[in-house]
Amino acid sequence: MVCGGFACSKNCLCALNLLYTLVSLLLIGIAAWGIGFGLISSLRVVGVVIAVGIFLFLIALVGLIGAVKHHQVLLFFYMIILLVVFIVQFSVSCACLALNQEQQGQLLEVGWNSTASARNDIQRNLNCCGFRNFNPNDTCLASCFKSGHPCSPCAPIIGEYAGEVLRFVGGIGLFFSFTEILGVWLTYRYRNQKDPRANPSAFL
Repeated sequence: MVCGGFACSKNCLCALNLLYTLVSLLLIGIAAWGIGFGLISSLRVVGVVIAVGIFLFLIALVGLIGAVKHHQVLLFFYMIILLVVFIVQFSVSCACLALNQEQQGQLLEVGWNSTASARNDIQRNLNCCGFRNFNPNDTCLASCFKSGHPCSPCAPIIGEYAGEVLRFVGGIGLFFSFTEILGVWLTYRYRNQKDPRANPSAFL
């Protein structure tokens, strides 16, 4: 039976926003776990992940309250925000899937040069020094450098995982972008449905 009733639309919208709430809490938890275990020391990276998690949590909260109370204004703003997020996320996901190896290398080099703390994390965790080459006069947190052994550059090591990570991120982004457009459609339909408890005679 097709889900077309008021209660079914409400339950689907609530379930979708509960999923977004769980994802947002997972993002915040992963960021806290990375800091707690010393895997990430870059405040910029952690800040971005936490900000995305909080933003997603707030969107889910607005959608959940709007769905439970059938609040027209909240549902309208939720629908608009979700549509904007869908457009941005769908574009970024397609870009991640469309990058070739040369573009991936350029993107990684830009990220490598943009923040020192993330660069130190990569060198320490992957046991490498420098992106394509390393100046011995520079500092490196890799164990190979501290022990005096020759260190390999980080670009080939990162490049092995970059394609898989980008495809994974692009695929996850596409999946959630389609759930967002589903949320926009559910919200639009739910806003235009009448609550049978408020006016039962409208369905007689």
